[in-house]
Amino acid sequence: MNYQEICLKVCEIAKHAGSFIRAERNKIAAHQVEVKSLNSLVTYVDKTSENMLVQALQELLPEAGFITEEETIDKKSESLNWIIDPLDGTTNFIHGVPCFSVSIALIDKEEIVLGVIYEINLDECFYAWKNGGAYLNGSKINVTTTNNLSDTLIATGFPYYDFERIQSYMNLLRELMEKTRGIRRLGSAATDLAYVACGRFDAFYEYSLHAWDVAAGALIVQEAGGKVTDFDGGDNYIFGKEINASNGYIHTELSTIITKNFH
Repeated sequence: MNYQEICLKVCEIAKHAGSFIRAERNKIAAHQVEVKSLNSLVTYVDKTSENMLVQALQELLPEAGFITEEETIDKKSESLNWIIDPLDGTTNFIHGVPCFSVSIALIDKEEIVLGVIYEINLDECFYAWKNGGAYLNGSKINVTTTNNLSDTLIATGFPYYDFERIQSYMNLLRELMEKTRGIRRLGSAATDLAYVACGRFDAFYEYSLHAWDVAAGALIVQEAGGKVTDFDGGDNYIFGKEINASNGYIHTELSTIITKNFH
């Protein structure tokens, strides 16, 4: 299977969905916002975008199944599956905050083989395929080479529904505030991971995430030269609901601080 060829086609599919989302961003009314669960919002834009992606990806790779956020399709394959977030950063989108993206990954059993993140507002398409490197709008990208935690800028996401570990999270946040140049919270995990891959952030960590939030970004970070693990340093970051993605140079130190505060 030619992952490069498929990946470049997926970029165009993501951009097409992104154009639809961009056109709809000023049309959302309050009554069109649904609450799936505590602080988990969805709109017709999410669902329409997902339908567009599913249809195009089915044509591209008919044998593949789907793992999707909005569950507009119930079709999971034994081997190949698309993992889709049709609009990562829905809350930003609803409130008019310009940071949200389309995220698409292809997984072969447990291995991510390609990933595409299209950040709609800046028209930036980040993508990677297995053993092919990572790219932004056609140019090769790499993680930073910063090896002192004190020189890093790190991204995270705030808990918005799972508050059982909030004190551990706040302790970790405080320690990293004191030991880095700063912490950023964009509101789109996919975009955070893309920014680690291209060197804007040195690392990103968060818990209570889903596969569609992180699958594409995890591969893009790795193909850009970075390292991705769960909080314990293991490889259960796609479905394990916690991720630590870094440039690799600070990974051990950051993992130690995360583990100390979370366990």
